[in-house]
Amino acid sequence: MRRWRRYVADERAEAAIYRDLAQRRDGEEREILLALAEAEGRHEKHWNDLLGEYGDQRLRPSFRRTVLRFLARRFGSVFVLALAQRAESRSPYATEPAATEAMAADELIHEEVIRGLATRGRARLSGNFRAAVFGANDGLVSNLALIMGIGATGVSSGFILFSGIAGLLAGALSMGAGEYVSVRSQRELLSATRPTQITLRAAPDLDLKANELVLVYRARGMTPEAAEHRAAERMGYLDCDCDPSLSLQAPETYANDYQEIGTGWNAAVSSFLFFSSGALIPILPYIFGLQGTAAVVAALILVGLALLVTGGIVGLLSGASPLKRALRQLGIGFGAALATYLLGSLFGTGAA
Repeated sequence: MRRWRRYVADERAEAAIYRDLAQRRDGEEREILLALAEAEGRHEKHWNDLLGEYGDQRLRPSFRRTVLRFLARRFGSVFVLALAQRAESRSPYATEPAATEAMAADELIHEEVIRGLATRGRARLSGNFRAAVFGANDGLVSNLALIMGIGATGVSSGFILFSGIAGLLAGALSMGAGEYVSVRSQRELLSATRPTQITLRAAPDLDLKANELVLVYRARGMTPEAAEHRAAERMGYLDCDCDPSLSLQAPETYANDYQEIGTGWNAAVSSFLFFSSGALIPILPYIFGLQGTAAVVAALILVGLALLVTGGIVGLLSGASPLKRALRQLGIGFGAALATYLLGSLFGTGAA
């Protein structure tokens, strides 16, 4: 009965989470979240019915759901949806004898529903978020590796500091320029692959005996039969417009298709600022006057914490384990720093 009371508390908390998220949204997303809250209410009723008169002794929901509801009330962002997705994937109902098969199936479906809602949010922020996260991570790793490698040669702390500042500026400018070129090029390539409205303008003047309009649709991936059907629509022989996506949409129709990529300037500015913020962390101990081993240890601690945070955020948004992603980020960053330190030690000994 204690376990069932826990289920009641968790289901009540999940329903409240979805209602809190719904308050921050409108339209279809709001309806979907309210429908999820209603489904969690049905599950709560199931456990209350089993408990009967013993259902009055309420338990607090799990710590995870308590934190999740707090975040939903305060923020209502894609981060909360990503956490809710993980919570739904951990439902115990598949192995719970007192749960119905329908309830276990519901939880599986809820995970997919939340995944879909979270995907919309990820698409809205993924372009600039990618530039921000990778910019910060590159700044952390590259400048830590730089000062570790230079420090291993035995130079002064002042030289290490100025090298770190130079690495910050050079890397930030390079990242910003690279992101701008990358995003602009990707958007231009995608724009070049979009169908144009030329078929509408050219259709009235086409030679009916050598209808090359069919070739247009076959080049776009249609079967010969489907291409002939589509050409007949364009020529006015058929009234239906069975698949408008295969021919003529104005360029502005595709404006939202690039939201996962972001814009060139936004990506450039995000990369510049976040690379700078990441690259600043390893040199903070030197800025505040630390030297030698103390400065190196302090830099490693600060960068390690920052790598754990960036890795955890990536894991959270991707629906994976934040801890695993954080540790992976930490291992990669420290591995690069260690390799550069060993090389610096080698070259420093050789120079001496």
